[in-house]
Amino acid sequence: MSRRLVVEADGGSRGNPGPAGYGALVRDADTGRVLAERAASVGRATNNVAEYGGLVAGLQAALDVDPTASVEVRMDSKLVVEQMSGRWKIKHPDMQQLAVQARKLARQLGDVRYTWVPRAQNGAADALANSAMDGRPVHRDPAAEAVVLEDEVQPSGASAQVPAPVVTTVTHLLRHGQTEHTPERRFSGRNELPLSRTGRAEADAAAHRAKDLGIEVVLASPLRRTRETAEIVAGVLGLPVALDDDLVELDFGDLEGLTFDEARTRHPLAARRFLDDVTVPAPGGESVADVSARVARTRRRILAEHAGRTVLVVSHVTPIKLMLAAALGTGDEVVHRVFLEAASLSSVAWSSDGRTSVRLVNDTAHLR
Repeated sequence: MSRRLVVEADGGSRGNPGPAGYGALVRDADTGRVLAERAASVGRATNNVAEYGGLVAGLQAALDVDPTASVEVRMDSKLVVEQMSGRWKIKHPDMQQLAVQARKLARQLGDVRYTWVPRAQNGAADALANSAMDGRPVHRDPAAEAVVLEDEVQPSGASAQVPAPVVTTVTHLLRHGQTEHTPERRFSGRNELPLSRTGRAEADAAAHRAKDLGIEVVLASPLRRTRETAEIVAGVLGLPVALDDDLVELDFGDLEGLTFDEARTRHPLAARRFLDDVTVPAPGGESVADVSARVARTRRRILAEHAGRTVLVVSHVTPIKLMLAAALGTGDEVVHRVFLEAASLSSVAWSSDGRTSVRLVNDTAHLR
């Protein structure tokens, strides 16, 4: 049975809109023990936007505590609870963006449900929100601090507990080489097109670049173009290729094989909604948010199974962009703001203390 956590979240604004801030905390559902506390200003905003800020911060804190946990979110904002439960529509643009972030985090947890509580039962989160509005941000993990205190008061002569060393895992993210779709900029999702002659040359160039990267593991999407790219690189490195279904490209459904202009002509409304909103699926296919959820799964799997190693991930535009978005702490909308060439290399270092460092984005030096 998965661990049960409770998130208590609140937000406020002195002026509505005015100086605003949020507060959130995570408790163990069985013991009531506070495991994490968060409070921060959101600048000038409304109460509702601040409330959503508290929700996002609380879900992120719960994810940091235990990504497999079942979570109950308790808030005294009936608006947020009803909207996140899918019963009320979200019309405010800022709230829509925050709701997307919250849903992305919720999909990475074991299970999330939302409960309205009277304001009197949300005092701890309210106090944190007021602390934020007073200019006193909070980022505490009391459970972790308790361990440190226990170590500090340990009697002399007792064996001291040494903190776990920080382990850094490096992922080199390689987009596959060109296919016949690439130069024409066609939606290319779940098809099984092979690499073109140019694509195979690009994969070979990437392989020789990879020889200097200290790669120990090669993972790839099982689609033909990524599999062929990975096999060329792994052949030069003398490593096997492990396939991961969560690394496949977004399913573009009815847009598959179309150019952007063709998509807008044949599916004007559906294409526009898909390109404007990361939560809206392509007609007959997936949404960016759907891909984000499975990329989060594979990222956690990589960091757990290959901790401290250097991993080559051969994938597609959307999964690689979403891996970069996770490292940068941005929303899924970044997929529309980053361009990745065929056979380009991006790199991220993930530390076990939660820090990340994006080292390369869309590097094509090996193709010149």
